[in-house]
Amino acid sequence: MKKTLTLALFLFWLAAPLLAAADSQPLTFDDFIKVKRLSDVQLSPRGDLLAFVVTEIDKTQNRGNSDIWVAAVDGTGLRRLTSSPQADFSPRWSPDGKTIAFISTRGGSAQVWAIDLGGGEARAVTNFGPGTSGVIWSPTGKQLAFTASVFPDCPDEDCNKKKSAELEQSKVQARLYHELLIRHWNAWSDGRRSHLFIMDAPGGKPLDLTPGDYDTPPIALEGDQDYDISPDGAEVCFVRNIDPEFRKALGTNNDLFLVPARGGEVTRLTTNKANDISPLYSPDGRFLAYKAMARPGFEADKFSLMVYDRKARSVRNLTAGLDFSVGEFVWTADGSDLYFSAEEGGRMSVFRISSQGGPAAKILQGHTLRGLALSPDGKTLYFLKQSVELPAEVFSYQIAATALAQVTRFNAGLLAGLALSPVEEFSFKGGAGDTVHGFLLKPPSFDPSKKYPLVMLLHGGPQGAWLDEFHYRWNAPMFAAPGYAVAMINFHGSTGYGQAFTDSISGDWGGKPYQDIMLGLDWLLAHNGWIDKDRLAAAGASYGGYLIDWIEGQSARFRCLVSHSGVYDIRSMFGATEELWFAEWEFKGTPWTSKAQYDKWSPSSYVTNFKTPCLVVHGQNDFRVPLSQGLQFYTALQLMNVPSKFLTFPDEDHFVQKPQNAELWWKTVLGWLADYLKK
Repeated sequence: MKKTLTLALFLFWLAAPLLAAADSQPLTFDDFIKVKRLSDVQLSPRGDLLAFVVTEIDKTQNRGNSDIWVAAVDGTGLRRLTSSPQADFSPRWSPDGKTIAFISTRGGSAQVWAIDLGGGEARAVTNFGPGTSGVIWSPTGKQLAFTASVFPDCPDEDCNKKKSAELEQSKVQARLYHELLIRHWNAWSDGRRSHLFIMDAPGGKPLDLTPGDYDTPPIALEGDQDYDISPDGAEVCFVRNIDPEFRKALGTNNDLFLVPARGGEVTRLTTNKANDISPLYSPDGRFLAYKAMARPGFEADKFSLMVYDRKARSVRNLTAGLDFSVGEFVWTADGSDLYFSAEEGGRMSVFRISSQGGPAAKILQGHTLRGLALSPDGKTLYFLKQSVELPAEVFSYQIAATALAQVTRFNAGLLAGLALSPVEEFSFKGGAGDTVHGFLLKPPSFDPSKKYPLVMLLHGGPQGAWLDEFHYRWNAPMFAAPGYAVAMINFHGSTGYGQAFTDSISGDWGGKPYQDIMLGLDWLLAHNGWIDKDRLAAAGASYGGYLIDWIEGQSARFRCLVSHSGVYDIRSMFGATEELWFAEWEFKGTPWTSKAQYDKWSPSSYVTNFKTPCLVVHGQNDFRVPLSQGLQFYTALQLMNVPSKFLTFPDEDHFVQKPQNAELWWKTVLGWLADYLKK
C-alpha cells in the first residue's frame, strides 16, 4: 500500500507541470498591464542590500507609479522603502550605506529626497524650481549632484522662476529660432539647458557647475550616467558637446570635461571627434574609465572601453581587439579590473578585463541583462535578467562558482497562470551569403499537427536587435496569444553580431535587410511544416515600420501589414526629423548631395506597387519620425485603393505608453491581424 501511494504521488508530481500548462491561459492585455516592472538595481556599499525600482501600471487611472524597494542580496527581508501616489525613482546609496537619496515627484515637481534605512519618513533635500533628475552622491558623502533644466542667461533660481512663469502665462506662444535642434524627441526647445549642480548633502543652495549655453548631459547619444565625482570629492567629470556642428544637428562629438567640485574653470579632457560618454572614476581615483566611438557622425559605431590614467595623463583602449560594443561597466573595488556587458547573438555577455589592458575574459553569456553591480569582495554580480517568458527580476551570479540565482519573484504569481514559452533560435543564409540569426516563438498550447499563421516582427534602430526579453511594447507573447507563430529576425544592421554586420545597413536600407526577411521566411516555411504559408503577416515600428512600407512596394507575400511610426519618404523625413547626423550618415549625405540614395530607398518611390492591406499607426508628438510620414503613407494607400486604416494618438510620441492608449493599440493591431489571419 505504501509503495502504491508513493508511486501515485510520484506520477502526480510528474503530471503536475502538464496539468498546470493545460490550465494556463495565453497572455491578455489585462495580464500584461499587471506585470510589475523592475529597474535601476543599486547595491549598498557594504554589499549586503539591494535597492531597486518597481513600477506598477494602473489602467483605470491611466498611469504608472514607481516606488523604491529594498531587500537583502539573497532576497530576504524584502520591503517597500517608499510609498507615494507619485513617482519615486533613481535610488542612490550614501557612502556609509545609511541613507538613500532619490528623485520624487511627490511634491509636485521632481526633487531630490532622502530616506534613512533605519526608519523615519522621507525628507525633501531640494526645492529647486526647475525640478531635478539624476542624483548621485559624492564618494565622501558630503555632497549630492544632480541635473536641472535652466535658462543659461539666468544667474540664479529667482531668475529661472520668473522666466518660466512668463513663458507659461504669456498669451503669445510663438517662438523664434535662429539655429537647429529646435525640437528633440517629443519636445520643442524653449531656451533652457540641462546643467549639472552640486550641493551639501543635508541641503542648501545648489551650485551650477556647468554654466553656459550647453547641455550637460547632451540631449542625445548620452550614456546611462554622464557625470561622476572623483573619490576625494574634489573633481567632477561630465559630458558636453561644444562642437559647432552640433548646433546644426549634425555632430556626435560629445566629450569629457573636468571642473572642480567647488566650481570654477572647466577644462576639456577628450578631443576625440566622435562620441565619448559615461565617465566613471576608479575607486582609488587613479583612473577614469569611459566609452568612446571612433567615427564622427555615426551614432551606431562600436563603443570601446577607454581608461584614462590621471597620473600619467595617458589613454588606453581596452577593447580595441573585441568586435562587440561595450554596454555597461563597473570597476572592481581595488581598481585593477573592470566588468562590462556587451550584446552577443540576441542576448548579452559579461566580460572581465584588466585596467592595464590585455584580453577580455568572458565570464557569463546567453542572458539578457542590465544594471550591473559588483559586490565589494568582487565575488558576485547582481543585475536584472529577463527573457521572452520572464519579465525582469533581480538575479545574482557567483563568478567563481558560475552559479546564477534568482533573487526576486515579483511576477511569479501572475506568470503561474499564463502559457508562456521560451523562444527557439534559428539561423540561415541571408543577404550577401551571410549567416543571419533569429528567434521563433510558437503559439500557446502548440499542437504540431495543426497549421498556424505567422507574424513577422521587424525591429527598429535600424542598428538595434531583437533580444530574448519581455518587451513592454512589442511583446512577443502578446502577438502569439491569439494563436500565431512569431518570428523575429536580426537582419543586417542588427547589433550583437560584430560591427561589420551593424555597418552593413548604412546606404542599403532596402537591400540586405529586406533580403534577410524574405530568405528567413523561406527558411522558416521549409523547416516548420506547421506554419501556414498562406497566412503570413508582418509588423514593425520605426525602421521596422520603414521595412513594412518598403515591403508594401516590393512584395505581395503577406496577407496584411502593420506600420508603426514608419519612415515612408526619406527626402521629406530629412527635413522634418531632429537628429540630422543620422540621416546624413545612413544615406551618404543630404537629399540634394545624395539624391540617388534618397530616391532609391524611399518607399514613396514605389507607390504604384502598393496592394497589401496595411494598418498605419503614428503618434502626433513623434519628432523622430514625424507624423507626416504616416499621413503620406496612409494617403498613398487610400489613393491606390489598398484596404487600410490609420490609427493616430494625439498624446503619444514615437512610443505608445499610456495604459489606455496601449490597450487600444493592442486591440486595433490584433484585430487587424485577425481580420486577415483568422480566415
